[in-house]
Amino acid sequence: MTESDVSDSGMSGNSDVMQGGAFDIGWQPTRRLPVYVLLDSSASMAGAPIEAVNEGLIQLYNQLLDTPSAVETVWISVIVFGTDARVQWPLVPITESRAVSLSAEGTTSLGAALKLLELSLDYDIKVGSMTEKGDWRPLVFLLTDGEPTDQWEPVVERLKNRTERRIGTFIALGCGEEVNGENLKRITDHVLLMENVTSDHLRSFFKWVSQSVSGASVSAEAAGTIASRLPSLPEGISRFDATVT
Repeated sequence: MTESDVSDSGMSGNSDVMQGGAFDIGWQPTRRLPVYVLLDSSASMAGAPIEAVNEGLIQLYNQLLDTPSAVETVWISVIVFGTDARVQWPLVPITESRAVSLSAEGTTSLGAALKLLELSLDYDIKVGSMTEKGDWRPLVFLLTDGEPTDQWEPVVERLKNRTERRIGTFIALGCGEEVNGENLKRITDHVLLMENVTSDHLRSFFKWVSQSVSGASVSAEAAGTIASRLPSLPEGISRFDATVT
């Protein structure tokens, strides 16, 4: 994998670290694989869907904790959005993740959630230097079941045009009949649809996320191109392949 596939690990520093014509950067901590999960908690998610999301998060954490490579490399953050958006908890090692109990109410402030993601990338992601390796490029998973109720296009353009701390792979899951697949396609090329929203399908999605993250952690150097090697989609979820014009 090339440096363009990781988190812009720019090389800057002084010549003191050069020994024998090669870089000697000494001992390095394990490089982090940041994972951001953006969850719609608007009123339309009330009842069984939000309960399944809560259960799915627990399942996600438990499965990652059972994967040694994930324990070693994965850091995870959850951003929740309804009428407003909040960082449910900031980027932490998977070993420090904890159960959350989300409730569903309000509208769908997707733009605010993407803005928090943008700020989190700026704050969280370590850029490499001559003396330290940077983080792998982050993975982002978005789950939403409705039309955004705030402005989201400007922040999407900024996310796409970043030159540092760029997203590696962004996967969006649209749930139900109210989702506009074309809008999600403007956010990312990797759009999934769950037309029939059931608790089983939602739990299967989180299991699929854990498999995807685990696979990336086993071969973290491929994290930036994980979309080309994702596990098979579970029953009830399909790809949205419409082309945005």
